[in-house]
Amino acid sequence: MLAKGRKASGRGEAVAPNYAFGPLEDDVIIKHRLLTRTTTTTRGEPPLKKLQKKFTSLFVELDKNEDNFTDCDRLAKAFLQVLNTFEIPLLKSKAVVDANLREKHNFDELREEINRQIVQAKTDIQILKKQLEFQFAYLHVLFNAISS
Repeated sequence: MLAKGRKASGRGEAVAPNYAFGPLEDDVIIKHRLLTRTTTTTRGEPPLKKLQKKFTSLFVELDKNEDNFTDCDRLAKAFLQVLNTFEIPLLKSKAVVDANLREKHNFDELREEINRQIVQAKTDIQILKKQLEFQFAYLHVLFNAISS
């Protein structure tokens, strides 16, 4: 059964792809997800905001010009830990995007091959059609020669 609102293509009609959002909106959507995504490791706080806080606190402490090596070390470790937890989902997302790009490339190659085969089949049909017309004309001449 067809999805509601979608019209089945008739013979020779092409159906344009229907995307939920356009390529121009991708960056906006990705940025919004990065800013608002929450995970259980951040206790409800968006990961990018938590990363920004850790970064800011580390560099505020570094700018104090005091002998606060232990505080700086502790803050640096906390920042690197948050950075690591922020990086893991991004690496997973990158792996998914890379896999999707490879799959799209494979589908594009397959579509090109199918289109090439369609063009070849149409050419073959035209050649066979001309051969059939020639044979029909030959049989017609032969039939007229026998009939007379």
